[in-house]
Amino acid sequence: MATVNGYQANTGMSATGGPSSKQSVAPPKTVDSQSVLKRLQSELMALMMSGESGISAFPEEDNIFCWKGTIVGSKETVFEGTEYKLSLSFPNDYPFKAPKVKFETSCFHPNVDVYGNICLDILQDKWSSAYDVRTILLSIQSLLGEPNISSPLNTQAAQLWGNQEEYRKMVLKLCKPSSA
Repeated sequence: MATVNGYQANTGMSATGGPSSKQSVAPPKTVDSQSVLKRLQSELMALMMSGESGISAFPEEDNIFCWKGTIVGSKETVFEGTEYKLSLSFPNDYPFKAPKVKFETSCFHPNVDVYGNICLDILQDKWSSAYDVRTILLSIQSLLGEPNISSPLNTQAAQLWGNQEEYRKMVLKLCKPSSA
């Protein structure tokens, strides 16, 4: 304790001038689960209010960290009229780490493997805490019609991409049409 103008203040220094033995070391920074919960609730409300066509997502039952999403293939692409189900799993340190997103519906696409894993930079090394569920879903919807064929997870889909008529047949064979 130091005395300044007659008042005592705890400076964290001992009478000898060194650090006080009682001084606590700040714990490493962690994300408060309440703030993650609030962020996800806020994103859910924003997504529902956005009225964005062709995308939707909601928490699975009572777990706000696990969501089910839906994407409808964009008009004027080989995916037009198709609907895809996705799973989104949010880590405890979201939004500082990207959620794990997978296709639950079979998706014949150069950047989606047979297990539903997606090769999309914003879900890996280009992730930013500024992204939200809406941006993720819109990015995946955009990726459907504009694949990165130079970095395919599915080489068969990448090779067939040049023949849009045959590609469309394969897409329809593997995916049910949407009701939208």
